[in-house]
Amino acid sequence: MNVVVTGASGLIGSALVERLRREGHEVTRLVRHRDPLKPDEISWDPQAARIDPARLEGRDAIVHLAGESLVGVWTPAKKRRIRESRVAGTRLLAEAIAGLTRKPAVFVSGSAMGFYGNRPFEDPVDETAPAGTGFLSETAALWEQAAEPAARAGVRVAYARTSLVLSRNGGMLGKILPLFRLGLGGQLGDGRQAWSWITLDDEVRAILHIIAREELAGPVNLAAPGAVTNAEFTHAIANAVRRPAPFRVPALMLRMIGEDFANEMVLGGARVVPKRLLNTGFVFEHPDLAAALPALVNS
Repeated sequence: MNVVVTGASGLIGSALVERLRREGHEVTRLVRHRDPLKPDEISWDPQAARIDPARLEGRDAIVHLAGESLVGVWTPAKKRRIRESRVAGTRLLAEAIAGLTRKPAVFVSGSAMGFYGNRPFEDPVDETAPAGTGFLSETAALWEQAAEPAARAGVRVAYARTSLVLSRNGGMLGKILPLFRLGLGGQLGDGRQAWSWITLDDEVRAILHIIAREELAGPVNLAAPGAVTNAEFTHAIANAVRRPAPFRVPALMLRMIGEDFANEMVLGGARVVPKRLLNTGFVFEHPDLAAALPALVNS
């Protein structure tokens, strides 16, 4: 295949590019700088609505993963960057795809489990569940709507609703592992909030599965079937690194850092079920957190 990837320097994007190339596919990275461009790069600027649609002609698949990081204090300016980077970039890319003469067979557009908002652990959600409430839910809904021009033009569009991606080399797990190795880990708040997760390897494999399966259009949950509570997540990491995790960070202290960020990213969550992946034959290499973590933290 000939695949275009945005967000190719990020945790997921870089792993996806590496896997595609290892399997013999040609990859072109859509990047935001202009010069000097490498042979495998195409320049675009979502904020300035600048893209050269001709460079996208004849591609087999486009995977869109670019967006402002969610990590950090959610000031009004930060929230604006989070939303605009996703909505404007997706709309620009979708409109460019819609205008192509030789359109890609599939457009995999990034989304997030934040679409579902905060749900009790006892209330699992699959792809048929409606949007929740809150900043992340509203942003994810707008993010997905921005891809509609490509769908209206007849391109198969899949929304990859990604959960917490686990890798020892980056993301949330990479940041907290040093604390747990020092015996300074602990649960967040009361620990009852749902934490859905997926290993980086399974995330990449799931994206490739979406590309390959023609029936996968619309929302697809990228989450392992073994979602856990935050308390269970904490316990599993502590066991994997063989250190105690005696601490508990009070919810009030977390909200002092940033209330919206704490409520939606740390103290909230949803138990996400990957129904459509499972129904189309996807087999998770790491369906269970307790089994997955030792390999991740000790590799």
